[in-house]
Amino acid sequence: MTITQTIEIPADRRITVPREVPTGATARVEFNIIPFVKKEEKLEKINFTEQMIKEMIQDCPHLQALTGILHTDMTIEQIKEERLAKHLK
Repeated sequence: MTITQTIEIPADRRITVPREVPTGATARVEFNIIPFVKKEEKLEKINFTEQMIKEMIQDCPHLQALTGILHTDMTIEQIKEERLAKHLK
């Protein structure tokens, strides 16, 4: 027997078993909790101008460090070797 029922979760989070399930019998109970959540509104796409990007890079040392690897044709192995070379000197 399969019983499927959509219910509202009460404040005490206690769920009762439907009366169709016989008492005193052994049963396998499966709970598939799938919350019905309202979809969030899509985030607006932000278009950065070249000037805005330059200002962000100028203000943040982490972005300055990342820009060096963003525009490269190096493989991951070559980047790793270059970084390790600093420590092997």
